[in-house]
Amino acid sequence: MIYTVTFNPSLDYSIRIDNFQTGTLNRTSYEEVRVGGKGINVSIVLNDLGIENVALGFVAGFTGEQIEAGMRQLGCSTNFIHLPTGFSRINVKLADASEQVTEMNGMGPAVSAEECEQFMMRLQRMLKSGDTLVLSGSIPNSMPQDMYERILETIDTDHIRVIVDTSSNLLRHTLPFRPFMIKPNLIELGELFGRSLVEYDDIVGCAKHLQEEGARNVLVSMGGEGAILVTEEGQVFSAPAPSGNLVDAIGAGDSMVAGFLAGYLERSSMVDGFSRGLAAGSATAYKHGLATGEEIAAVAQRM
Repeated sequence: MIYTVTFNPSLDYSIRIDNFQTGTLNRTSYEEVRVGGKGINVSIVLNDLGIENVALGFVAGFTGEQIEAGMRQLGCSTNFIHLPTGFSRINVKLADASEQVTEMNGMGPAVSAEECEQFMMRLQRMLKSGDTLVLSGSIPNSMPQDMYERILETIDTDHIRVIVDTSSNLLRHTLPFRPFMIKPNLIELGELFGRSLVEYDDIVGCAKHLQEEGARNVLVSMGGEGAILVTEEGQVFSAPAPSGNLVDAIGAGDSMVAGFLAGYLERSSMVDGFSRGLAAGSATAYKHGLATGEEIAAVAQRM
């Protein structure tokens, strides 16, 4: 089984206001509400690719109810912990006529130490040898910032595949636990080493350095430049993004993680995982919202 973790899921309210002005009434020309969060996105794309999985995390209030309802409507399985106070966050994404996007992210509910322990106990009961655990996104301020490390301390990462996709500092602290794969984007990879990365050899060299710190496989997403995968066997795969017009990059990295898992688990092949991941990430970037299985397959045929 695949389990995805999103500690702070959201309802994403995307709107467009062509001539936005502060201090006065503005009217939208487009609006959409979607469930959001990095692990949530991975679960949705996996489900559309026909891969069974369970989304984990915390929800609260009326927005939490809508997140669960939205996931059920998409056919996804969830096992959220319901918090007694607060409400799950609402993230506002405001686009103007030029498609420049301003984002305003909510805080989300407070999570107590007892609720963190409840999550840990639930996770330990569910995980079995051969399962996959995807740790995605940020950790809310109310939770211990070493929560990912606490999780990894309790599981056998030699028999449970752990994929980590989070910001640079959180990511680096998971490396001693030898996660199966990490997926930084190019900016995050550069932040880990304190410089901008442009040259192929430099990118690969930094990925290999992260392997020396503990990561087994490193998948670097690079937007329109494609992706690079450095495997624990020392293989390096790289490819440009398939042709297409960028529409909305939100969720593309999460789609890449889902696509990689779908391809890898089908044949235990890193090549298949890399190819499907690149197709999935690109397919999402070429549309509004997350790509469907059919859209991913269509992009894969052009590669």
